[in-house]
Amino acid sequence: MLKAKHVSVNYGKSRIVTDVSFDVAREDRLVILGRNGVGKTTLLKSLIGILPLKEGNLFLEEKDITKMKAFERSRCGIAYVPQGREIIPQLTVKENLQMGAIAHGVDYEKKSEEIFSYFPVLTQHLKRKGGVLSGGQQQQLAIARALMSDPKILILDEPTEGIQPNIVSEISNILIRYHKEKQVPVIVVEQNLRFARKLGNRFLIIQKGSVVKDGPIGELTDEVSTKYLSV
Repeated sequence: MLKAKHVSVNYGKSRIVTDVSFDVAREDRLVILGRNGVGKTTLLKSLIGILPLKEGNLFLEEKDITKMKAFERSRCGIAYVPQGREIIPQLTVKENLQMGAIAHGVDYEKKSEEIFSYFPVLTQHLKRKGGVLSGGQQQQLAIARALMSDPKILILDEPTEGIQPNIVSEISNILIRYHKEKQVPVIVVEQNLRFARKLGNRFLIIQKGSVVKDGPIGELTDEVSTKYLSV
């Protein structure tokens, strides 16, 4: 589905991501882990086209998307939920969702019915402005808005940040269910190990911009997390 081959990314003249390669198939829920400042978000931004690659190539369904702009990659089927959610606070919940549909030529009424089956809480707040929702509700809105585009792959940056544990558990259940029912692969950058182990079926650990460990989620042992993730 998505292939990253020898990806390197700079900020100015500084190399942040170095020679990262991985494949994501339809059955994958890949969790990207690492301490703060190691290049995880930079890697995601290079996948979606916000940051250009200094070296390497990206392929979506065998199509080379390396030179595509962010909006072109979005139209090809990459959906992104940024850290901090970035919903539009002045718009209502419904208007936020409509933007996700309209931008991709999706029938809002048809798609929203499907999305509300995953996020029923949003139906209670359709006329409320996004900015007055709780953090957990805003995160669900941000994910729902991304899914309104009917994506081929979903990428999320720290979806559990600042959210209470019961909502974190609910979000993981929703993502797993959506992935299984729709066969949409998921890539998540995360700090919450409990969430990562529940959601992911594969993991990848980054240190200083490079992959130092990867494998099936069962290999993300306490020993591995202590070695690579403890502060």
